[in-house]
Amino acid sequence: MEFQDVVRRRKMIRNYAETPVDPAVVDRALDNATRAPSAGFSQGWGFLVLDTPDDVRRFWVATSDDVDQPDSWLAGMMRAPVVVVPCSSKAAYLARYAETDKGWADRDEARWPVPFWHMDAAMASLLILQTAVDEGLGSCFFGIPPDKEPQVRATFGIPDTFDPVGVITLGHRVEDTGAAGSPSRRRRKPLEDVVHRGSWGG
Repeated sequence: MEFQDVVRRRKMIRNYAETPVDPAVVDRALDNATRAPSAGFSQGWGFLVLDTPDDVRRFWVATSDDVDQPDSWLAGMMRAPVVVVPCSSKAAYLARYAETDKGWADRDEARWPVPFWHMDAAMASLLILQTAVDEGLGSCFFGIPPDKEPQVRATFGIPDTFDPVGVITLGHRVEDTGAAGSPSRRRRKPLEDVVHRGSWGG
């Protein structure tokens, strides 16, 4: 698929068939994710991959209130055969920038007004989403409810040095009308409303 087609066709899919996903496609998506930029080439990311029915169900049990009587959103999402939890490691960035070639030996977080560890993991996540499009799959990026994160950590042994930045579902799409916030039901802002040349609003 042409790159421009991948960009234009990417959308958040929330309704999946139970059809399995080729493991080679998952591996390709993860390999592509590691090609994302990272500050200082810190590569402070990690990817929890859940691709068996038991592991996927354990994820939904850990993050949802009622997997046995799901609403329509949860029912559609639970059918996705692959769940990936991208995580970022602040510790990896602080350690990397304390190395000789960077020289910030104090590891002061104040040097990072923007948390690049989260940003880099998010860019890696986008490459997973775009790989899904290129492979003819659907995907969705969404967050873990804050009160559910401790259970996710405990269930899957995520270490304290890594923080989930979100969740990605991968699978074969079931056609539907799209969510209320989807481009098919909500206008995309025109370029002139979001691009500011020379000065804001200029």
